Amino acid sequence: MIDAVTTEWASQIGRWIHVITAVAWIGSSFYFIALDLSLRKRDGLPKGVGGESWQVHGGGFYRMQKYLVAPAEMPSELTWFKWESYATWLTGFFLIVWIYYVQAELYTVDPAKLVLTGWQAALVGIGALALSWIVYDRMCKSPLGRNDVALGAVLFGFIIAMNVLFLQVFSDRAAFLHTGAMIATWMSASVFFVIIPNQKKVVADLLAGRDPDPALGKQAKQRSLHNNYLTLPVLFLMLGTHYPLAWSSSYAPAIVAMVIVSGALVRHFFNTMHAGKGYVWWTWGGAAAALAVAAFLSVAGRPTFDTVDWNAGIDRPEAQSAAFQEAMVVVQGRCAMCHATEPAWPGLASAPKGIRFESPDDILRHASAIRAQSVLTDAMPPNNITEMTPDERRIVAAWLAEREGR
Repeated sequence: MIDAVTTEWASQIGRWIHVITAVAWIGSSFYFIALDLSLRKRDGLPKGVGGESWQVHGGGFYRMQKYLVAPAEMPSELTWFKWESYATWLTGFFLIVWIYYVQAELYTVDPAKLVLTGWQAALVGIGALALSWIVYDRMCKSPLGRNDVALGAVLFGFIIAMNVLFLQVFSDRAAFLHTGAMIATWMSASVFFVIIPNQKKVVADLLAGRDPDPALGKQAKQRSLHNNYLTLPVLFLMLGTHYPLAWSSSYAPAIVAMVIVSGALVRHFFNTMHAGKGYVWWTWGGAAAALAVAAFLSVAGRPTFDTVDWNAGIDRPEAQSAAFQEAMVVVQGRCAMCHATEPAWPGLASAPKGIRFESPDDILRHASAIRAQSVLTDAMPPNNITEMTPDERRIVAAWLAEREGR
């Protein structure tokens, strides 16, 4: 078992790097989309230049020009925007392994659905990500890929279907996360397997004096278009794992659908604006309506007390110890008013991070989190709002010490 200090620091450093690289990738991606759409044809442009854009930033003026294929002579230095994508995916994959597979019992496995070991959960999760990429890639390269609208509709349905499948195997939270990770895998793999290789083939053809294949640019542009419209939904799905009301609902697949629609509409507004085609303000109304539907479904489909097994885990030998019985009284007395199916604390619609302490099994499964939040630190209860005493923390610490000694 990995100690709580290592778990906390590895998770925090991993998230830190992941966010940094994601900011770099999304920032450069959105910038170049805006730049590409803002290019304008003007008289006097060099041969092969399709348009230019004047920009100002940091007190300086920049003149940006885009060659439709490439300049007649390639520069000695050429910057490739790819490492931001690769680093984002690699750090994200580390976090999935570290949090959802190494700590599968806590975050990924739901015994009420399917009993899995950590390595089994990893095999299913990683296999699903890889297989989904193959399906996505084949769809794009098939005759269906010639029609962007039809392809988009089929991919939309495929994403929802995969979320439903994830929900049959993983906990609700892990299913939400894996849906986002699946889309992120498509995005980064498209950069690695399609966009960058196609660009390198074009450069090689130009250096060799050959005419590049126009299909290469078309394939790369299609993947970039997908990445553009999927970025915001992926961010919501990743951040949404911290907000149980979204993923704990029985209508989770419909909520995922509404999030995709909302994010795509927001991107459509900015794409249209940067292209100089006006302001399609209705997209904001559509995006807000989609999120309103998602919020409604999250409440309409949330778990109830009828789904709680209050005695789950009571027969486990560990639950019979006197130390655990004392600790359970403390945890349920000081923490369960928030960490419950229907929290009693005003303003909470669902248990923080989906963690509940309503049964012995709930407490046993989250022992590591209890140690980190209430023994190694006094982070929980927040601001000690329920007035958990030092003696009560020692009672919990004694149970955890006994648990480690088993």
